[in-house]
Amino acid sequence: MRLFPIIAAIVVTAIVYAFVFERDRLVAILTGGPETPLAESGAATGQDAPTQAAGTADPVRVVAVKSTARTIDSAVILRGQTEAFRQVDLRAETTGQVISEPLRKGAFVETGQTLCKLDPGTREAALTEARARLAAARARVPETQARVAEAQSRLEEARINDNAARQLQQEGFASQSRAASTKAALRSAEAAVESATSGLETARAEIESAQAAVAAAQKEIERLTISAPFAGLLESDTAELGSLLQPGALCATVIQLDPIMLVGFVPETAVDRVEPGALAGAEMASGGRVQGNVTFLSRQADQTTRTFRVEIRVDNPDLTLRDGQTAEIVISAAGKKAHLLPQSALTLNDEGTLGVRLITEDNEAKFTPISLLRDTTTGVWLAGLPETANVMIIGQEYVTDGVKVTPSYQDLGQ
Repeated sequence: MRLFPIIAAIVVTAIVYAFVFERDRLVAILTGGPETPLAESGAATGQDAPTQAAGTADPVRVVAVKSTARTIDSAVILRGQTEAFRQVDLRAETTGQVISEPLRKGAFVETGQTLCKLDPGTREAALTEARARLAAARARVPETQARVAEAQSRLEEARINDNAARQLQQEGFASQSRAASTKAALRSAEAAVESATSGLETARAEIESAQAAVAAAQKEIERLTISAPFAGLLESDTAELGSLLQPGALCATVIQLDPIMLVGFVPETAVDRVEPGALAGAEMASGGRVQGNVTFLSRQADQTTRTFRVEIRVDNPDLTLRDGQTAEIVISAAGKKAHLLPQSALTLNDEGTLGVRLITEDNEAKFTPISLLRDTTTGVWLAGLPETANVMIIGQEYVTDGVKVTPSYQDLGQ
């Protein structure tokens, strides 16, 4: 039962051997012609077969273009969005009930316009009390100053009496008890001056305390009125009449849309081509076009995307632009020499470097790395090539550096 597979395998092996290794002899037997060994065929032509294949290999046919570099505006193109120039959430700083009529979202407000007004309660009475204390403290100052002056006068008199008593005692005209009495009067006068001076400092401290209380009461009353810090639009309704606001509660949100900002993120490969003050334009998703100048370029990259934030200020007097609209942003940059070539010209070398293959003066292939500046519908703008270059656009994948080529040039209409 196992003999037939073995015989079949031997027969198949013999047939394969005959077709692969004895093909010429087998063909001669089947056609009835003479056998022509491979070695004899090479001898008949006067050279070995491998030498003939290597020496007579035809150049590879490729399609190429003759390209000349042109100066283009190497603008930076990125996608971004509009952003309000300023936005603020106005919140309460004190507790109170809203007593003003609410303003509806979308309304335009001027700088300083009242948005929320709170019930003052007893704050006016607290301010009146603080002012009364301040007046009383100020009234006590002249009295304490008079006491200081009186005490200083008595101190001067006591010093004179003490000096006279000591001189009379030394000359024998006054008793020791009289000298001791005048000295005690001097010490009493000095203590009276210190007490009067302390009273004056206390009066002045009371004035400062009363002034602080007045300022605190006035500030508390100022917090009852929440006003717009700049002209803009209400993005939310103001607090409803009768609602109670606690410190930190939202009164309204105001945004400023004139001017408006265009915000985008520049990749690190193009950040050196963007400069503050550069002219920039944008095409909105709705079809409108705007123009402005770069006002800010971040010095710190986003840790996730490795891109840099760029802001462009655009005038928006009629408020046609809204916050959050998508925009295609073009930032102008200095001109640069580049070649416009079809995308089919791009290739990679063995290291994975992007480039093109040029044709040298000896009609040999040569790989040259490039920098991709811009991608358009008509081709790609490439930098890093000579002023004039013969670039392969078809067939460059089948040759390596130094291989002879036969180019067929095509006109790209440059």
